[in-house]
Amino acid sequence: MSNRARLLRSFGAVVAAAALGAAAAPAMADPPPSDPPTLWVNPESSTLAHVEELGLEGDARDDALYLAQFPSATWFTGGSAREVKQDVKDVVVHAHADDAIPVLVAYNVPFRDCAQYSAGGATSLAEYTAWIDGFAKGIGNKEAIVILEPDGLGIIPWYTNLDGQLEWCQPAEADAATAASERFTMLNHAVDTLGSLPRTKVYLDGTNAAWLNVGDVTDRLLEAGVERADGFFLNASNYQYTANTVAYGRWISSCIAYVTQLDGAPTDCGNQYWNGGPATDWQGTAMTKYAEWSSGPLSTVPLERNTVGVDSRYAQQLGDVEPATSYVIDTSRNGRGPWDPSTSTYPYPPGVDREDWCNPPDRGLGLEPTLETGVPLVDAYLWIKVPGESDGQCFRGTGGPLDPERGMADPPAGQWFVEQADELIDLAVPPAGQG
Repeated sequence: MSNRARLLRSFGAVVAAAALGAAAAPAMADPPPSDPPTLWVNPESSTLAHVEELGLEGDARDDALYLAQFPSATWFTGGSAREVKQDVKDVVVHAHADDAIPVLVAYNVPFRDCAQYSAGGATSLAEYTAWIDGFAKGIGNKEAIVILEPDGLGIIPWYTNLDGQLEWCQPAEADAATAASERFTMLNHAVDTLGSLPRTKVYLDGTNAAWLNVGDVTDRLLEAGVERADGFFLNASNYQYTANTVAYGRWISSCIAYVTQLDGAPTDCGNQYWNGGPATDWQGTAMTKYAEWSSGPLSTVPLERNTVGVDSRYAQQLGDVEPATSYVIDTSRNGRGPWDPSTSTYPYPPGVDREDWCNPPDRGLGLEPTLETGVPLVDAYLWIKVPGESDGQCFRGTGGPLDPERGMADPPAGQWFVEQADELIDLAVPPAGQG
């Protein structure tokens, strides 16, 4: 019997025993103390839908059923305002009946993913705001966590960044004069609409520790309304180490405090691309994404993975001001950190994306979803990306049709990837079933 089959059998025995115990237990005069809040496991998740659609059998079925035991996000990617209202309502009502909190991903902003692997979205500002209004009506007074537009701040059409550089996302269909400002208008509307609900927490896109620098993402978050949201989310659908992501989030929160409370400039915020500070005598370098970061003396923690310089820089800048903006982290596939494409044996044409984010080989599940992290400012570890679902068809500069790292055609984005699900379970850190 495979390891994941044993885990499934063990899980089933626990559930059965719990059900028998509940049936046999005598009635209680007083209700027991309420349990801490839990994340909802969708009994009709996309993972289980893949099992039925593909007719998975054997180990492939066991893998999918194992992953379906954990609370992962439910994605809403289109439909009319009326349709999304009903779809969201179906989820939150069932989660409420189970006394659990659903994680909902709103992913419908115009020009999402800049017409790449996950292209789509609403066609106008008016259509998007109506869709968000329907999304909010579907939640109503029920409890929910909303992940608002993955990549929504990382990829903005016709956006000029803090360095004055026009970024690469320049869709011809978008009005170059208004596309970027409309993106912020949409996100602010969503923050205000969802944030007005009594039991909803909403988080904006904070990208990941190997993407935007701290000052740049802070500037975008503030323009999108993060001060009125519950915080930001990190590492969605990505593979960056949890330790690195915790540090990155702490620095973003510190930068937000520096800018909003001390009138600092986001360009003066310490970041992962030059980590000097008082504690390093202002020695600095770009931090590596291929090892876990930590703080400590340079004699024991090499500079390229040492957070002490940036931490000391914020301590000096903030003084008595405490960062307060919280965040959540996607740990669905980051147990082994990111894949290093330099280890591959085929050449990449100059300037071609190595697609280290796209179905990288030999990755593992990360920490299981929880609302109890024990880490200041970190509200939750979540599985925002549904582990086992493909990132898209990855050609890594070769032109396809096969993924050269796997010798096969990867499934389209969002479809079930049998081989990847197997890897994620076998290579999980911590090991699958151990927290």
